[in-house]
Amino acid sequence: GKSRDVKTVVILLFAVCNICRSPIAEAVFRKLVVDENIENKWRIDSAATSTYEIGNPPDYRGQACMRKHGITMNHIARQVTKDDFLTFDYIFCMDESNLRDLKRKGNQVKNCKAKIELLGSYDPLKQIIIEDPYYGNEEDFETVYEQCVRCCKAFLEKCH
Repeated sequence: GKSRDVKTVVILLFAVCNICRSPIAEAVFRKLVVDENIENKWRIDSAATSTYEIGNPPDYRGQACMRKHGITMNHIARQVTKDDFLTFDYIFCMDESNLRDLKRKGNQVKNCKAKIELLGSYDPLKQIIIEDPYYGNEEDFETVYEQCVRCCKAFLEKCH
């Protein structure tokens, strides 16, 4: 009913370093909800499991890819916190090792409310894993972008 519409759904997107896949997913998700005029119902963020890139902007190739699609990225890498497991409704991971890490961390948090899933599990084309493009080329970033678009759209449709 109506009351559910008011609830803000909070999404956290995860990868190891939070400079390639997760900020792309975050930016894609944000663009989709803005386009549908529902951005006030969502809080979207992304974070890392590791500390390598904390404080850094997204990978320049990812930024170039997003620019090409007319999407802005303003993310600065941060690491997951205990609070994330208590405040976010969904935590989406990019691959199986992310998922394992996060489930392990989530298990250590009392009252973990987040539903921890692979973002790729929503992909209509069933490409479950969103591969890290860091050592790849522009095409790999493009693939990540397309996967994120498909998954986020499918997730949003399911949520509506």
